[in-house]
Amino acid sequence: MKMAVGQTIEIVYQAKSGEITQRKIEVNAIRDDRIRATCLTSGSPRVFLKGNILAWRLIKRGVVA
Repeated sequence: MKMAVGQTIEIVYQAKSGEITQRKIEVNAIRDDRIRATCLTSGSPRVFLKGNILAWRLIKRGVVA
């Protein structure tokens, strides 16, 4: 996943509450078990725990989804 720094990825994420969401994020940094990113839905910075990411895929540049 380190190759995703600076890239946009789509993740399926399970929050502490158990809620599962799907979101697109721009990865800013990956350190230990945390991913610092900008959520493209809300436009706000977020920190995601790697262990709570159930699935992810790289969004290719120039592809409108």
